[in-house]
Amino acid sequence: MVDDEELFRSGLRMVVESRPGVDVVGEASDGAQAVSVVRELQPDVALMDIQMPQVNGIEATRRIVSLGLDTRVLMLTTFGMDRYVVESLRAGASGFLLKTVPPDELVAGIATVARGESLLAPAIVRRLLAEWIARWQPDGQDPRLGVLTDRELEVLRLVGRGLSNAELSAHLHLAEPTVKTHVSRILAKTGSRDRVQAVVLAYETGLVRPGE
Repeated sequence: MVDDEELFRSGLRMVVESRPGVDVVGEASDGAQAVSVVRELQPDVALMDIQMPQVNGIEATRRIVSLGLDTRVLMLTTFGMDRYVVESLRAGASGFLLKTVPPDELVAGIATVARGESLLAPAIVRRLLAEWIARWQPDGQDPRLGVLTDRELEVLRLVGRGLSNAELSAHLHLAEPTVKTHVSRILAKTGSRDRVQAVVLAYETGLVRPGE
C-alpha cells in the first residue's frame, strides 16, 4: 500500500489484515519507493494514493505497469470525480476507490482486482471520460482499431458506452459466452489490460464520443 500519510497507511493495514486471505507485504510513502517495492516483492495488488509529493500515483502506476509484472494497481482517491482519475486509468490502473469506502468494500475491491477484473463499472468510467476527454479530438483512424474486425469494433463501441456482457448479449442477439470471447479478443489485440482500459481506448480513439 502506497500513501504519504503514515497514519492512514497504518489504519488501512489494520483493516486489510483483519480480513482472511489478504496480506500486506509492503508499504511505500511515495511513488518512487512504490515502484522499487513492487519490483522487489511483486504483490498481486498495489493500493496507490494519487496525490503524493515528488512522484505521484499516476506516474508510479505508469512505471509499475511498464515493469511487465502481474501486479495490478488500485487507486485510492479522496474525491470520486478527481480530475486525476482518468489519467490514472490511462496509465494502467485497474480501477479506483474512495478513501472513505467501507472496509468490506475495500477488501472486496482488492479481491476483484487481484482476480484480474476491473473494479469500475464501465458506466462509471464513461461518465468520468465524458468529462475529461471531451477536449481530445482524435484525427483519423487510430491504428489500434485497425486490428479489430467489424464485429469487434461494434462490441468495443458498446463496451465504451457502458454495456455489460449481459446487455451486449441482448443488444447483439449473441450468446453471452460469444460476447465474452469477443471482449477477450479485443483486450488481447489492443493490448488492453482489462475492460476499463478498453473503455478508455474507445474514448481515446474517438470510437465513442462524450455524450453518446
